[in-house]
Amino acid sequence: MRVKKGKCSSINLSFSNFNRMEFIENFIDGKYLAPTTGQYLENVNPSTGQVYAKIPRSGDQDLSLAVAAAKRAFPIWSGMSVNERSAILLRLAAGIEARMDEFVVAESRDNGKPEKLAAHVDIPRAVSNFHFFATAIEHFSSESHYMEGLGINFTTRKPIGIVGCISPWNLPLYLFSWKIAPALAAGNCVIAKPSEITPYTASLLGQIATEAGLPAGVLNVLHGTGPEIGNAIVAHPSIKAISFTGGTATGEHIARIAAPMFKKLSLELGGKNPTLIFPDVDIEQTVKEVFRSSFSNQGQICLCGSRILVHEKIYDAFKTAFVRWVESAIVSYPSDPKAQIGAVVSKGHMDKILGYIELAKEEGGRILTGGVRVHLEAPYQDGYYLAPTVIEGLPNTCRTNQEEIFGPVVSLMAFSSEEQALDWANDTKYGLAASVWTKDLNIAHRMADRLEMGIVWVNSWLVRDLRTPFGGMKDSGVGREGGWEALSFFTEPKNIFIKYE
Repeated sequence: MRVKKGKCSSINLSFSNFNRMEFIENFIDGKYLAPTTGQYLENVNPSTGQVYAKIPRSGDQDLSLAVAAAKRAFPIWSGMSVNERSAILLRLAAGIEARMDEFVVAESRDNGKPEKLAAHVDIPRAVSNFHFFATAIEHFSSESHYMEGLGINFTTRKPIGIVGCISPWNLPLYLFSWKIAPALAAGNCVIAKPSEITPYTASLLGQIATEAGLPAGVLNVLHGTGPEIGNAIVAHPSIKAISFTGGTATGEHIARIAAPMFKKLSLELGGKNPTLIFPDVDIEQTVKEVFRSSFSNQGQICLCGSRILVHEKIYDAFKTAFVRWVESAIVSYPSDPKAQIGAVVSKGHMDKILGYIELAKEEGGRILTGGVRVHLEAPYQDGYYLAPTVIEGLPNTCRTNQEEIFGPVVSLMAFSSEEQALDWANDTKYGLAASVWTKDLNIAHRMADRLEMGIVWVNSWLVRDLRTPFGGMKDSGVGREGGWEALSFFTEPKNIFIKYE
């Protein structure tokens, strides 16, 4: 691991003055409003550890305003033609793209990630999400079933009404748009809650939506904590569906509230994803890709492979090459174009990760590289930087290998057979994603078929086609997002039968 020393490049944004405290507001009924509570939360820049903004600590009255606005807007929005809704969402996508640099810096500042990552992944993907669902809704079709001599059944799909979308902090605008784009395309009104840790780009989206011609009240953005405004959104009787991405424990809590109310639920939850490496791979090439799958976004992606299972024949060679690659990674401030590892999202999260590293030592793990906090030069000396960490010597059953750490920490384990690799890979409560690395197509097919995961990549990682279903098995969630799955979730099917005379 290399620590990059240097000074931040100077970037001035039209929406921001880095030298003064900013106040983010809720976006309700097409207007930015201060919280009715009069209370605010601090928003911290992870790369410096300094507070730079205040965000609303929203309460029940704020939610009531948003629900009332959504109720007024729903007949207007759902009554528009598919082509009209599509055109507005396409303009929304174009609006984000036109302010790409602004969104990139805002996302990086909020999250701590390198700006080049936000520029190549987060913000372009948000644009793609709106563009995809804006066009997909024009091709979303229903079915008919002819009954010989009797009549015909046909299915209609109508928007649900008001839906709640709660998104996480790791990919703020990317996952925020992943939810609200299909909800809006289907004709729903949305009450959305971004993470209180990373609120800025969601707030900016209100401006873009207004400029695109989205009617007031169709999209409402409420800021605040999960236990307060998040709970209130989930429990409100007028909100008929909840789409949530986040931790498994929070997902369980949401399900306990929403299920007795018969709300539709889509829960994209945690993962403890395995990376399976067989002896026929090109080690140097595989090391490069596995580094990316392990440490992208500081390991703060639910799809990152945190358990690296390597065949015993190449274990030592792979370990040597991988550790060397990790040690060469540059930990640096977000605007550094050479940065590979940025800051993790908060001090609390950094402390949690460091706690797991200490736990790994207690469980008998050996730290091959990393395992420590990294201090950069001013003004980043208080930022939440961690050295990417590789651990070996741990059994698959230990807590370090069973619990989601969600940071730049991976473990290495050597397996001796396909069956052992498969047993270890499946031996967690999670079932989100896996990657398999081999030149043998037969191995690839066997492993992909038997891995208890919602997503399996072979000789790749994080290749996403927006048409395909996204989600996990077991404790990794309920339902699927993406493509027709998302549009189906945000609509209600109705069967109509017409009898022949």
